[in-house]
Formats: sequence, C-alpha cells, structure tokens
Amino acid sequence: MLNTILKNHSIILASGSPRRQQFFKDLGVDVTIDVRAVDEIYPEHLEKEEISNYLAKLKANEFKDLRPQDILITSDTIVWHKNEALGKPKNLQDAKDMITSLSNTTHEVITSVCFKTVHQCQIIHSTTKVSFKELTQDEIEYYVNTYQPLDKAGAYGIQEWIGFIGITAIEGSYFNVMGLPVHLVYEMLTTLARS
Repeated sequence: MLNTILKNHSIILASGSPRRQQFFKDLGVDVTIDVRAVDEIYPEHLEKEEISNYLAKLKANEFKDLRPQDILITSDTIVWHKNEALGKPKNLQDAKDMITSLSNTTHEVITSVCFKTVHQCQIIHSTTKVSFKELTQDEIEYYVNTYQPLDKAGAYGIQEWIGFIGITAIEGSYFNVMGLPVHLVYEMLTTLARS
C-alpha cells in the first residue's frame, strides 16, 4: 500500500541496522540504503529525546545532495536509565555492565526518526518504558556470549532470548524498542507523500 502512495518518491534509509531495514521491507516500502559515517557525539547538557533527536538530525545533515523526489530517513535509539544515555556497548564487558544495571529496574527506550526532503526536515520520537526482572549473572553471561549485543543500544534486543526471559512489563510501542516506531513512520510517510 505505501509503495503505491510513495510511487513518485525515492526513499533513502540511512541505517545499517538489519532490524530497521526489515521493518521497511515488511511495510512494503522499497528503500535505497545509504549509510554515511558520522561521529555520534552530542552536547553533554542534552537529555532523553533531545539526544536521539540531535543524533538523528546529525545523520541527516550528511546528505546535502538530495533530489526533489527523495525522502531521507535517519534514526537513532538510546536507552535512558538513571539519568544517563546508554548507547551501544564498547565491548562485551561493557554489555554485561549495561545489562546488570538494567536488571530489576525500569528504563526508557527512545527512538527518534528524522525525515528530510529538499524543502523540509521533520523529527518524530517515541518513548517506551521497559521493566526487567532481576537477572542472574549466569543469564547475563549466557546472553552476552551467545547473542550480538554490541550493535544494540543498552546491549539487548527485546526480540531475543533476554527479552523472552527477562522483560516483565512494557509500556508503549514494542517495535520502538527494536529500533523503529513503525506506526509513526507509516503516518509520516503517508503525510509526506500526500503533501
């Protein structure tokens, strides 16, 4: 359905995330993948969605060569926990430390998505609260050593084993925790195609 609405547009997805790419495939949207290197550094005074909004826009700013029919989509996800942003872990020990800090607490997963065209730049975001049970060190070790936590904000994937056994409550969009608030992206693309 979306491909029909977007027939006069070219969608560029600036994301190397296999999960985000799969979301667009599942939405029936043909995208061109174009990932450009960006130093994901943000001002220290920013908090929560200010950080993910800033980083999503920073990624979009790399694209100065858009054509009139192009809609560029960039995105960034952070985990906000104990007044601190958790991005992707630097190594396996960092991943273990992150998951240990999330154990038996509730945190927020915030994803911002930037839509850029020749004429405009709009950013949306979604926040989801996620609660973990008290995880054992054996459970944390097993997850970190068996899965790939290094490419995930907060060092975990909700759709993976740790999510199955560890998450006790979720408030908000499940898909947002996977890296894209798909319902909001659908609405924005529909609006942009008709404007």
